[in-house]
Amino acid sequence: MGLGHKILPHYTYDDYVHWEGNWELIEGFPIAMSPMPVPRHQLIAAALTSEFHFALKKCKTCKAYQPVDYKVQEDTILQPDMLVLCKPPGPKFLDFAPLLVAEILSPSTALKDRNTKYEIYQQQKIKYYLIIDINTNSIEIYELSNEQYQLAPVNSDGSFDFEFDDECKVKVPLSEIIFQDHLNLYIGPQLFLQKALLSFW
Repeated sequence: MGLGHKILPHYTYDDYVHWEGNWELIEGFPIAMSPMPVPRHQLIAAALTSEFHFALKKCKTCKAYQPVDYKVQEDTILQPDMLVLCKPPGPKFLDFAPLLVAEILSPSTALKDRNTKYEIYQQQKIKYYLIIDINTNSIEIYELSNEQYQLAPVNSDGSFDFEFDDECKVKVPLSEIIFQDHLNLYIGPQLFLQKALLSFW
């Protein structure tokens, strides 16, 4: 056993619920979620939830949620920026895998979101993982295929067809989520669509 394993505390959900502030817990290691996200992050988060909420109105059971505690296991609790669930969560936390999670990158979270959380979401077999980069105005959609994430192309109009269950298949206009300048969307091998958003406001 290494020295780090001997001296570093290993926290669990029972510890996590007593902490003040906003935290995530990954394999027993606490990660502070402060300071608060910048205003544009919050604006994009609101637009993301709104677009999915509107699209999912036609579905009976699937709903878009803002951050909730996702208890992957006793020593790993995550807070995705947005989730899609097709059954109700528990009263205090989510203890099953969502159908979709989304993370909006910031300088302090990009490495974690693109690596550690990517691996966790893939291991948990979450069907869709959206990564939104507000610095490059881009959205990447990773779809689970043979238990591995694959970068999925969007439609030529900047939308994407999500299939959450047999009764919930929706088209979401991703181009409406990024407000400023333009949006880069992956629409095929080595090809990106740049869509000007000229009259959103």
